[in-house]
Amino acid sequence: MPDPAAAPPVTVRTPHGPVRGERHATGVRFLGIPYAQPPVGELRFAAPVPPDPWAGVLDATSYGPTAQRRPFAEVTTIPEPSVPGASTLNLNVFTPDPSPGAGLPVLVWIHGGGFVAGSAASPWYDGRAFNRDGVVLVSLGYRLGVEGFLHLPDAPDNRGVRDWIAALEWVRDTIARFGGDPGKVTVAGQSAGGGAVQTLLATPAAQGLFRAAISVSGAVMEPQDRATAEAVSRLFTARTGVAATAAALREATDSELLAHQDALLAPGPDRARLQLLALAPFADGELVPRPVPEALAAGDTGADVPLLAGFTAHEFNAIPRPGPLDDDPYAMLAAFGLDARRARLFLDTHASSVRPALLWGQAVTDVVFRAPTLAIADARARLGRPTWLYQFTRPATAPGFDGLAYHCTDLPFAFDLLDAEGVTAALGEDPPQHLADAVHAAWVAFVRELDPGPSWPRYSSEGRQTMIWDDTPRVEADPLRPVRETWAHLPPTS
Repeated sequence: MPDPAAAPPVTVRTPHGPVRGERHATGVRFLGIPYAQPPVGELRFAAPVPPDPWAGVLDATSYGPTAQRRPFAEVTTIPEPSVPGASTLNLNVFTPDPSPGAGLPVLVWIHGGGFVAGSAASPWYDGRAFNRDGVVLVSLGYRLGVEGFLHLPDAPDNRGVRDWIAALEWVRDTIARFGGDPGKVTVAGQSAGGGAVQTLLATPAAQGLFRAAISVSGAVMEPQDRATAEAVSRLFTARTGVAATAAALREATDSELLAHQDALLAPGPDRARLQLLALAPFADGELVPRPVPEALAAGDTGADVPLLAGFTAHEFNAIPRPGPLDDDPYAMLAAFGLDARRARLFLDTHASSVRPALLWGQAVTDVVFRAPTLAIADARARLGRPTWLYQFTRPATAPGFDGLAYHCTDLPFAFDLLDAEGVTAALGEDPPQHLADAVHAAWVAFVRELDPGPSWPRYSSEGRQTMIWDDTPRVEADPLRPVRETWAHLPPTS
């Protein structure tokens, strides 16, 4: 078999200039293509601006700069490299066939990281398996943390959201030159990326840029109102001594801005009522007209877009509980808004599967991930919108993972990359290839056909059929009923 690395480079001419990629085992990859100008100087807190044209051929054989400025080991389970440089608004294209007119479906991937971290350069986001199956994969970088999401009165709000839209506009205008069909775009993401997908569904300016959506462990800040965003800005100034304005922050170095961000996000009584995701998309009343959960429940926008959504069973179970441990689980659960009846239901549900020390993390898992996604699925089902729901329960067997299905452990299965760097450390030895085959095939079918396949029925108000991804994948009727009955109609928890 010929060595792809020995093949001649491939050049594609974009509207801004030619880019040179390199072949890999199942196609061609083009890395670090700018979709907007570097967000520096006067553009640091501005809306994204299209890139300037270049005259020569742009070498696109290595990943471009990332907005993440920390080593991935400090941030997440996923290997997510930090690449220095100013041109962070770039994307990567993995294509099976860079021929204009090939008309291939496209999956646009938005990485996670709590809206303050993450990297499109992760080996877990390599597109080779999707290319093998005839899908173009685009992964994108965007502004994070303070630069992307802190409310500043002298700058446009939700700059990170504007970056996602700019990247999707680049895909619309350019992806046909890489063999993709701009009319067959699915937007997908995990964690903050899943929250990005939900936000884009609720954002009028993003409508028409994608035909389907996949939200993996999606999370958005709640409450999402402008008053909360303004409170975060006031806390930023109180904790850092620096005005929360673009004028005051524009010349800050990366390390200075990271230090300010760390100060803002540190726990303390003065942020007791501010949510886990303090720097995240919010309802600014303009770009994002109303809170995302509210908009999706009402079907304001994105109503007819097919949505595949779900989560792992134990997303954040292992995160340490802040403050001293309390032996009274009812008191602990009361802090999440549960009365005695709901607390008992929660404890009975998890009595045989979750150690007492992990119950606080399970409550966070439910409040941040499982209950909100379930509410979206239920709302869409009532409206008759095409929705497919799943729960990933296959346990990770690596040391330190407690034999539970944690945050991120589903991604190597969806991307069919069980051999990627860091997978064994997260999943344990010999993760089941048959499960990766099944999850990945469902994603490919959804991207191609807007349906994950006949073995996975739509989620409906009658049956609430839910795919359970485990060693033996199966569909169950309403397996998440205890989640709904425990957490439904509770106010957002800080």
